[in-house]
Amino acid sequence: MDDFSINPASTALVLIDLQNGNMARELAPYSSRQVLGNCVSLAQEMRGRGGMVVFVRVLLNELQMPPSDAPLHAPGAPPPPPDASQFAPDAGVEAGDVVITKRQWGAFHATELDQLLRRRGIKTIVLGGIVTNIGVESTARAAHDLGYSLVFVEDAMSGITAEAHDFACKNTFRIMGKVRSTAHVIDALQAGSGDA
Repeated sequence: MDDFSINPASTALVLIDLQNGNMARELAPYSSRQVLGNCVSLAQEMRGRGGMVVFVRVLLNELQMPPSDAPLHAPGAPPPPPDASQFAPDAGVEAGDVVITKRQWGAFHATELDQLLRRRGIKTIVLGGIVTNIGVESTARAAHDLGYSLVFVEDAMSGITAEAHDFACKNTFRIMGKVRSTAHVIDALQAGSGDA
C-alpha cells in the first residue's frame, strides 16, 4: 500500500447519493454525517488539485423498485418527501462540479457519466457515498466493466449494516480496485503523481 498514488489530472471523485433522503438513514459502521464530512474533504482536495468532482443523486420518486423479498421501502409506505432527492445542504456541490441524476442504483446506466469521464480523459474513479452495498457497489461494478481503475474510500461510505459494508470493502472491492481511507487518499492527492 505504500506505493499508492493518484494523478488528479486523470482521476474523478464520484460521490454517490449524498442527498437528504439518505442522510436520514441509520447507517453503519459510519454515520451519514461522518461519511458526508469525509466526502466534503475529498472533494475540496480534488478540486484544489484540478481534479474532477462528480455528485450523483437518485430521484427517489422514480427509483426502480421491482418486487423483492426485502424491499428498501415497505409496500404502501408514503412516498419520500419532495426534498429527499436534493443534495444535503452541507454536501458543498459547487458550480464547477458535475451533477448526475439517476433513476436506479448505479450511476452509469442511462446517464451521461461514462461519456463525461471519457471526454476528460479519466482513467481512475475514486468512489464514496451512501450506501456502500447498493449505490456505491452498483456504480463500481459498472465502472469495472467499463475498464476504469477504482479506488474505494472505506470511511467515506457506509452501509445499511456494518456487515454489508465490511463484506463489500473486505471482499468485493479489493478484487475490483484499491480500498483506502480518506486520509490515505488525500495524502495521495497531495503527492499528485503516478496512477492509482
